[in-house]
Amino acid sequence: MLMKFVSLSVVMISIAAFLVWVRPSSGIAGLTTALPTGSTPLALAVNPATNKIYVANLGDGTVTVIDGTTNAATEIPVGIHPIAVAVNPVNNKIYVVNHGDGTLTIIDGNSNSTTKTDVGMSPVAVAVNPVTHKVYVAGQLDNNVTVIDEAGKAAKIRCGVSPGAIEINSVTNKIYVANNASNDVTIIDGDNNSTATVAVGVHPAALAINTATNQVYVANRDSGSITVIDDAGSARSIPVRTQPVALAVNSANNKVYVANAITNDVTVIDGTTGNTHTIATGNTPLSVAVNSVTDQIYITNQGSNTVTILDGVSNTVSTIAAGISPRALALNPRTGRVYVANLIDSTLTVIDGHSNNVAAGGGLHSRESIERRR
Repeated sequence: MLMKFVSLSVVMISIAAFLVWVRPSSGIAGLTTALPTGSTPLALAVNPATNKIYVANLGDGTVTVIDGTTNAATEIPVGIHPIAVAVNPVNNKIYVVNHGDGTLTIIDGNSNSTTKTDVGMSPVAVAVNPVTHKVYVAGQLDNNVTVIDEAGKAAKIRCGVSPGAIEINSVTNKIYVANNASNDVTIIDGDNNSTATVAVGVHPAALAINTATNQVYVANRDSGSITVIDDAGSARSIPVRTQPVALAVNSANNKVYVANAITNDVTVIDGTTGNTHTIATGNTPLSVAVNSVTDQIYITNQGSNTVTILDGVSNTVSTIAAGISPRALALNPRTGRVYVANLIDSTLTVIDGHSNNVAAGGGLHSRESIERRR
């Protein structure tokens, strides 16, 4: 119990370190309209097949489910301190990591019924392979990844020290785990659970995969670099700016976008040449998402309560207001809508990706109308 408490304290301190209460500056495009969530929304995921959004609420142990068509909201109790969520759009299952009680809640997207399974000490991240239907959960304190198959059978896989971010290449059936304290990445073969280890930079914090090239990009928070790992396990390093904490890949044009939290900018990497250039964002950019169809990149700026929208063709930027302390974001590639979880005021900003304005009217209901439906 003490170990879980200590680990949760670390998570909360890490969150608090990024909380900057700043009013958006004038000249920001759009008017902020937000949907309510549970308390302290920290993570979210979208099921594009059902057009539903799942928001993990750290503060009250719930997941808010929002219908992307009607914006009707439902809250589902999960475990203690849910901090990560992943969706399998093929079988319509949603997986929620409960950091506080060491469990994984599995939501049936058809009925909203839930089951729960133990996954070890202080789980922090989850990823699902929609091809094999296997789920992988990183355990921060026991240095394991728990893998659960579709029948519910679980196995433990040893990895490095303090595993955090986890991503899956469903094409190659390889799973990549960033080990924050041992400065390496564990590569799991999804066929037989065998592992290999690749050294990276200092405190790897995030991963992204280009499934077209099978290149894996690792953001090394405290060495200001990106490690690129190819399918054979060879690695090279690309310098970026200060404290890269998030990244996303556009597989269509082989570009990588890296959010640098301290220097308030995004590094754009050409995945073919390795060349880079830098584009300014708002304060404390912490999350990145790419719409490969429209070639638009969305970056949450927690320190300025905004979202930067980058045009991937022209490299021009625009800024739109979000709620207080926007942290995580996810997009629905089918509808073009982008969802931003605002940590402090417990709301969800919805951006129309076609106009890049905050969605309002015509199906986006007021906060009061949604609350009455609960």
